[in-house]
Amino acid sequence: MNAAPAFCQTDQAFCMVNVVDDMAVRIGAAVRRERSGLGLTISELARQAGVSKATISQLEAGVGNPSVETMWALAGALGVPFAYLVDEPPSPLTVIRAGDAPGIAASAGSYTAALLAASPPHARRDLYVVHADPGVVKTSDPHTRGTVEHVVLIAGSARVGPVATPVELAPGDYVAYAGDASHVFEALQPQTSAVLISEIR
Repeated sequence: MNAAPAFCQTDQAFCMVNVVDDMAVRIGAAVRRERSGLGLTISELARQAGVSKATISQLEAGVGNPSVETMWALAGALGVPFAYLVDEPPSPLTVIRAGDAPGIAASAGSYTAALLAASPPHARRDLYVVHADPGVVKTSDPHTRGTVEHVVLIAGSARVGPVATPVELAPGDYVAYAGDASHVFEALQPQTSAVLISEIR
């Protein structure tokens, strides 16, 4: 998921509609791809997942608005992780600002799930909590080939990412970048903290 286009700064409603539409199309294509790969009809998938044929037809047409429960049911029936149905292809640098990630709402209650990044098959992910203060720029040499780092800022402010193009993050912001190239973490405020996931593909 890439950063929002510049025009989103002046027309948030238009952008949110297009982000949601894009996710609906992506989900529909993923459901159709996985269903076809298993040789299932819409009726068969509906029966196995316990959802209506109309719901699946709408999803595959890219016009559905599924709940979290529906997505989990479909993922289970298709035998794939939930993320396979909602994730999009990775980019060299991905930035998601706090509140910008399109979430999928539960059918009841105030609960949404927003996928920031799906784990590729057979990947190893190590989870860290980082604490830093201004004054020292943590520059890391390239890690093992294929490493991708994911950072979600918890508190403070920091400049994070490739040495040549770091991104300034605020609490709740997310960035992903190649960890097999030199990269930096520079705290801009005291008591800055972040969750860092190092992924080896």
